[in-house]
Amino acid sequence: MKIPFLSFADSNAQIKSEVLQAFEAFFDSSWYVLGDRVKQFEKEYAAYSQTKFSVGVSNGLDALYLALKAFDIKEGDEVIVPSNTYIATALAVSYTGAMPVFVEPNIHTYNIDPANIEAAVTSKTKAIIPVHLYGQCCEMDAIMAIARKHDLFVIEDNAQAHGASYNNKVTGSFGDANGISFYPGKNLGALGDAGAVTTNDEALATKLATLRNYGSQKKYYNEVIGYNMRLDELQAAVLSVKLKYINEWTKQRQAAGATYTQLLTNIPGIVLPQIATGATHVYHLYVIRTEKRNELQAYLNDKGVGTLIHYPVPMHLQEAYASLSYKKGDFPIAEEIADTVLSLPMFPGITQEQIEYVANCIAGFFNPDTKA
Repeated sequence: MKIPFLSFADSNAQIKSEVLQAFEAFFDSSWYVLGDRVKQFEKEYAAYSQTKFSVGVSNGLDALYLALKAFDIKEGDEVIVPSNTYIATALAVSYTGAMPVFVEPNIHTYNIDPANIEAAVTSKTKAIIPVHLYGQCCEMDAIMAIARKHDLFVIEDNAQAHGASYNNKVTGSFGDANGISFYPGKNLGALGDAGAVTTNDEALATKLATLRNYGSQKKYYNEVIGYNMRLDELQAAVLSVKLKYINEWTKQRQAAGATYTQLLTNIPGIVLPQIATGATHVYHLYVIRTEKRNELQAYLNDKGVGTLIHYPVPMHLQEAYASLSYKKGDFPIAEEIADTVLSLPMFPGITQEQIEYVANCIAGFFNPDTKA
């Protein structure tokens, strides 16, 4: 059996006619930048995120960067980020000239550990960026309490967890501002790069909308030095279509995650994802850990099962951050995760049969007497 790591076949077939209708309406409108489709999606996504405002931008990295700029984060400042995440989180901080300060995750949930945050706060710290990694919401109550105690901004990185929650409050609604990615492979994905920033602060939303559009609210009148970081009208139209299906697709991901967990629970040699008390998981990724990760990945590839590693090199050991002079061993939890994680096939429409095949293959790897 051939099982891709990610497939759009089922979800695309479900929405194809609506997307084509949306494209035709977009094409015929002759208005292609910052028009009614962006405004409509911003309104819809704000409602979905349980926030008052959503500002569409060009991608998730730009969303984080604009949020940091809106809070005047600059050279000499520090921003706390998880040591275990995609590099975009740290890059957004670096773009401002500020210093990313890495904090270790909880080894069980992979999200930043609130117990480790306060020790990293200094007089230079201006913000915390918690990342809802792999689809599980961070333990946001504790994080927000630390931020308020030290008068820090919170900017959620919600690239991977659309619709996840903590104590019944959804991701993208906790922070002072929250960066979202709609990269095609995300749970809510466009047909290209796209992003947004959510907030409950009207003045901040206006500032973000100004920054994304050359620093201008009125055409040819530029109030500040801004950027061209606008959400595309076509992507907004597609996202409006997809947003109607996100709850259904999330249920499919969660059912698939539950099935994986059920089938893999008694296989020795692997560690399954755990969910923090009060948190929910929308399974952008289903990630296991094993000391035999590389061998297992090769074995699954031979069996026709696609997998990926999220992420093989922790940020502090990336060549891009060599100037920070970190060495191996400085963030052992992030390093252990990088050395052992493996992401299994996960997408809306994945079947019981496919999941069973993946599980049987994994069982066969650890117990050769088991036939896949």
